[in-house]
Amino acid sequence: MEKIFDLIVLGGGPAGLTACLYARRFGLEVLLIEKLTLGGTINLTDRVDNYPGFPEGISGKELGSLLADHCQSYEAETVYDEVKRVAFENNSYFLEGEFNIYQAKSLIYCTGTKPKTTGIAGEDKFYGRGVSFCAACDAYMFKDKEVAVIGGGDSAVVEAIYLASLSNKVYIIHRRNQLRAVKSLQDKLVKMENISIVWNSIPLKIIGEKEVAGLEIKNVKTEEIAFIPIKGVFIYVGETPQTELIKNLVNLDENGYILTDEFMQTSTPGLFIAGDVRKKPFRQIVTAVSDGAIAAFSAYHYLEEIKK
Repeated sequence: MEKIFDLIVLGGGPAGLTACLYARRFGLEVLLIEKLTLGGTINLTDRVDNYPGFPEGISGKELGSLLADHCQSYEAETVYDEVKRVAFENNSYFLEGEFNIYQAKSLIYCTGTKPKTTGIAGEDKFYGRGVSFCAACDAYMFKDKEVAVIGGGDSAVVEAIYLASLSNKVYIIHRRNQLRAVKSLQDKLVKMENISIVWNSIPLKIIGEKEVAGLEIKNVKTEEIAFIPIKGVFIYVGETPQTELIKNLVNLDENGYILTDEFMQTSTPGLFIAGDVRKKPFRQIVTAVSDGAIAAFSAYHYLEEIKK
């Protein structure tokens, strides 16, 4: 531990990058800690069509790079480390990473979410060998093959459309009789001739020996069991907020998301939350960016108050 920062921003996705940018503009000494790559999970998104200012759309990787470049133009100190523990002691935050311990007077926590699993037989066994949670990462492995997407929300439909551009056939397995995705995505979906939706169905088992050979499903209305021969299974059944590091410092809702006020403040002084890990009605890149700006604003005013 070399210095005490005004603020640590934990997480380098859109929320964290925006928080870092605004905090530097407020003149704060900021440390940005990211485990993997600046830009976060948007780097894994093939196409972003709803971010303001890009009417023709933009790749997730390009948007992530632009956000990172803008943030880094303000020369915030950045380290790549995996934080294992967060403690609040004597009005300071201590973050214990794999390589170092970091200290700051305030913390903006924006670690996002991770994909939920289905828990069905074969999911763990075939992870990385036919089971995936990221089409942008693994779709190339299934070029000219048949695959299934489990889910019916925005992410499931976006990835199904992308997979359809490479695969021979894409089955969407959805437990209801209508999708939850927004209308604009559903309009695109219906134009894809090689996508079929299997309604009112849930996955039971992923079948194979060394690699995926098929998916066993059940119709929830008729209870009929069916087998779909496929080579890949892409799972999009929701997200789990990554709150483990600070769950003893915050209040959570029934789904594990962190509760804040409108200023992104938590129940612990100097601890602010931004992005998808926070309880809110709409999780999008644009709302993550907004959270990050507000959290930086609030952190600045908090630090001004404790100076007094």
